[in-house]
Amino acid sequence: MTMTPFRLGHAADPDWRLAADRCLTQIGSVPKEATLGFLYVTDVLAEDLDEILRSLRAATGIAQWVGSVGMGICATGAEYYEEPALAVMLGEFPTEDFRVFPSLVDDLDDFDLRHGDWMRKNPPYLGLVHGDPSNGLTEALIQQLAQRTTAGFLVGGLASARADALTIADGVTRGGLSGVLFSERVGILTRLSQGCSPIGPHHVITEGQRNILMRLDSEPALDVLKRDIGEILARDLSRLGGYIFAGLPIQGSDTGDYLVRNLVGIDPNHGMVAIGELVEPGRELMFCRRDADTAREDLDRMLQGIKDRLSGPPRGGIYVSCLGRGVNLFGPDSAELKQIQAALGDVPIVGFYANGEISQDRLYGYTGVLTLFT
Repeated sequence: MTMTPFRLGHAADPDWRLAADRCLTQIGSVPKEATLGFLYVTDVLAEDLDEILRSLRAATGIAQWVGSVGMGICATGAEYYEEPALAVMLGEFPTEDFRVFPSLVDDLDDFDLRHGDWMRKNPPYLGLVHGDPSNGLTEALIQQLAQRTTAGFLVGGLASARADALTIADGVTRGGLSGVLFSERVGILTRLSQGCSPIGPHHVITEGQRNILMRLDSEPALDVLKRDIGEILARDLSRLGGYIFAGLPIQGSDTGDYLVRNLVGIDPNHGMVAIGELVEPGRELMFCRRDADTAREDLDRMLQGIKDRLSGPPRGGIYVSCLGRGVNLFGPDSAELKQIQAALGDVPIVGFYANGEISQDRLYGYTGVLTLFT
């Protein structure tokens, strides 16, 4: 059986109806096997999302949809920011091989009741999820939901918007975590790109409180930071913002993954450094840098790694990248998505620029998460 690529359409227009029509024109006739729609829209269109979804459902005959609003969205070789735009992809999966679920806000009790029978008959392998960044329980929900998959794996991201952080799970949802679970019968590959590179060795947090690093390797944390970044940067610590970060290695990762967190404050008088994460004495930490060259090199490494695992052309993909990447890091003219296109060819891809990226059972920052359906 020949596995055909998923149908894809993406367009920008001040009138969302015209943008949707252009997407549908690019898609052409809807295959009878198309059962799940993926939809990403720029936050400029958030108020119209209900109507956009109804229109696409009527035009395609596809009842089930997932997706998100983003301050930027992307498709194969294209990025859209600060303009009304949408990206649509029609996935072809047997209906018993996926399950769309609406918002999980504070626990998974209702989720287990609703979907337990399906999960027992069709063990979920991986979930594509979108979340509301304003929900303080999102990270806990991600961890709990990942435990319900056989791979222990979720992919996706938190909606990014100037107003309502809306997501899509059949209808328009808000406030929690929503998305779709795929059974073990769906072929899926996923990898993430960190976009940073370590600039020094791993250190052990020997003293810390809340998010404040007091001592690393039994030395004042600021002394260790200065030594790692070098004499020139150490003379002007005001230059560190957006360039130097803290990296927290993930225990048990066989790919060297780490969580990247901002440096949020420095106390030169007491030699302390504050980061955007609670710190635990005994945990390892390293400092890393982020720049365009590093990001491009790491994205190439990730793309080569996922290509090495492919046995044929992917049918489609989802790409979730950080708002701090894209045009802000890779440069203009859709450079990040064109780099992916150059490596993979014209694979149908849709996605968005997120307020936090989800991979496995964790919430990342400054990463790009690519998921391919094979």
